Amino acid sequence: MEAIAMTRSEFKKLMKETFIDVLTERRDLIEDAVIEAIEDIGLGIAMEEGRTGEYVDKAAFLGKLQDKIKGAK
Repeated sequence: MEAIAMTRSEFKKLMKETFIDVLTERRDLIEDAVIEAIEDIGLGIAMEEGRTGEYVDKAAFLGKLQDKIKGAK
């Protein structure tokens, strides 16, 4: 494999063209990234709203989780 020498401006132009190609031809990649970011923000907000400083016993939590799993089947 040969090494290719290019200037900073040539590299910048190549990266810009590549990014534009990805944006126009693979919109699904951008959509997936945006959706994931929105979900992450929503999860963070939910965690902050749910943070009360009160903690639940591990056994009680696991018991309720098992009940939910059994109920979903």
